[in-house]
Amino acid sequence: MLAEALFIISVGILAYIYIGYPMLINVLSLFFGRDVRMAKCMPRVSIVVAARNEENDIAAKIENTLALEYPHERLEIIVASDCSTDHTDAIVGSFADRGVVLRRASVRLGKTAAQNQAVQASVGDILVFSDATTRLGRNALNRIVRSFADPEVGCVTGQLVYVDKDPLGSGVGSGCRTYWNWEKRIRQSESRLGSLIGVSGCFYAVRRSCYPRLSGEMIDDFVIASEIHLQGLRTVYDPEAVAMEYTNRSASDEFRMRVRVVEQSMNALSRYWKRLRGKWDMFKLQLVSHKLMRYLAPCVLLTAYISNLFLTGQNVVYTLSLGGMTSFYVLALAGWWMDRTDRRLGPLTVPYYFVLANAAAAVALMKFIRGDSHVMWEPVREETEPTAHLRDTDLCVESRDL
Repeated sequence: MLAEALFIISVGILAYIYIGYPMLINVLSLFFGRDVRMAKCMPRVSIVVAARNEENDIAAKIENTLALEYPHERLEIIVASDCSTDHTDAIVGSFADRGVVLRRASVRLGKTAAQNQAVQASVGDILVFSDATTRLGRNALNRIVRSFADPEVGCVTGQLVYVDKDPLGSGVGSGCRTYWNWEKRIRQSESRLGSLIGVSGCFYAVRRSCYPRLSGEMIDDFVIASEIHLQGLRTVYDPEAVAMEYTNRSASDEFRMRVRVVEQSMNALSRYWKRLRGKWDMFKLQLVSHKLMRYLAPCVLLTAYISNLFLTGQNVVYTLSLGGMTSFYVLALAGWWMDRTDRRLGPLTVPYYFVLANAAAAVALMKFIRGDSHVMWEPVREETEPTAHLRDTDLCVESRDL
């Protein structure tokens, strides 16, 4: 009876995480959603680009930013160098005559701390944060600032489009794109319903008057939404403010990145849960359903499988369910082997990436329980040629594909 109860409960939780919650939030947004009151505006904008040893990409990033369709007299570009040890600072310095400002951290304390120092030196009414490897659509700034015409909005995140460097699609890249497209549909519903619980860290904007000095060990793209919510304001999603990032091609790089993100998010969630105490509201429901339960999914998956082992043979339903789960994990293993041998995964992409993401969450959860803290930011970069300039037509095509 215990095994049966554990199996039914764990399967129910998994169904809620991956099917029930996305459906629930979509339905609620249809009945109770509210639009953002957008208007054309041209506030002073400070773009803060976080950089740590980005000599391969920083020049292209600056050129991309300088080419944005926004009045240059109302635009400030600051590169926040987190004590880079390569030629990043020298490259940024070569753009000084074009108005680009270098703010090098005196002590290496991580991405969030470097951004905080750059914000102190900035003058913009709207602060836009972006990464060195992110390319913005030519009109991305015009799009992202228009939501600030709504006084209820404190933060806006743009649409992040992942592009695979491999034209035929790598296993990790295809899995990342599939996952992210599903994730963005959830974000659209959460945004309409009230507020997001997280933003895309490579492209988001905040009112200066709302920007908190975030703790250095916090992951900014997660905690900023909680800080904005605590001020009684909304964090919203603008799908027309488009940015592009290349996916990781290496499974090990993707795994390390996801471990770091989940680990830092768990640390942030434990801290902000105390600050968000009180009665339940939609924001808390989203935190539990979208973040906490998804990070705990590896435990639920393991419980479902082990309890199903004890139930095998009792009836055909449990035998079929065990066979289905085992087949799914075998397909994921086959996908891993094919990816290692540079073969196309096809339909194996989904089980492969699903297991990779949950394995990373499991490792992050163990690190969190042990009290490990990942403070120091070290971007995962492949040893490849410098990133080429992104054409606006590339962004438009990718956006339509979504």
